[in-house]
Amino acid sequence: MTVAVELVDVHKRYPGGSVALDGLSLSVEDGRVLVLLGTSGSGKTTALKTLNRLVEPDAGSVVVLGRRLESWDPIELRRRTGYVIQEAGLIPHFTVERNVGLVPELMGWPPARRAARSHELLALVGLDPGRFASLPPAQLSGGERQRVGIARALAADPPLLLMDEPFGALDPLTRRRLQDEFRALQSRLGKTVLLVTHDVPEAFRLGDEVAVMDRGRVLQRGTPAQLRESPHPGFVADFIAAALP
Repeated sequence: MTVAVELVDVHKRYPGGSVALDGLSLSVEDGRVLVLLGTSGSGKTTALKTLNRLVEPDAGSVVVLGRRLESWDPIELRRRTGYVIQEAGLIPHFTVERNVGLVPELMGWPPARRAARSHELLALVGLDPGRFASLPPAQLSGGERQRVGIARALAADPPLLLMDEPFGALDPLTRRRLQDEFRALQSRLGKTVLLVTHDVPEAFRLGDEVAVMDRGRVLQRGTPAQLRESPHPGFVADFIAAALP
């Protein structure tokens, strides 16, 4: 299969001396979901942001969608990668429709095409366009805002989705429902997804593979079944055991 994303021996140190990435190497094949799992400060979000140039690595090789990272114009790259964050990050004075169509608007799509795409995607994520398109984000529940965030990330049909704790701020029932809806959506769309979480059950539920990170490195990578049944002794085993019954 084609590799959509590859990081080889990537390093990142922040001002003040903290090491975020310490020789990180990983790859993601087209159409697969890789979950980066770890505690706060493990480097998983830094790794994610490296892929859309929100963070510039100090050393190492990064290839995104067949091109070396430094060859991408940052704006072009971000328009080719959907980005979903906790609490959705919607623009409060835009309607739901305009929030969803933001990247197509920046790309110069005509209004009728943007509106049609926004309505199509709202329906895809389970929001009735007739009811939700004209609303401001403040009138939505947390789960509804997160659905809009996913729709916005898909608006320009990017081949790669980057998701940073996308369901972390939701109550358990809403979170589980959106996880299940995301899995169903992914099975239909076949996007390449890199998803960050600290939640072990979520990682095992959503990932084709899971990479457990600590101190800027991957300690173990495998399918959810492999990690559940044969975690490496030490941090990985302790972290998984603390989260699972």
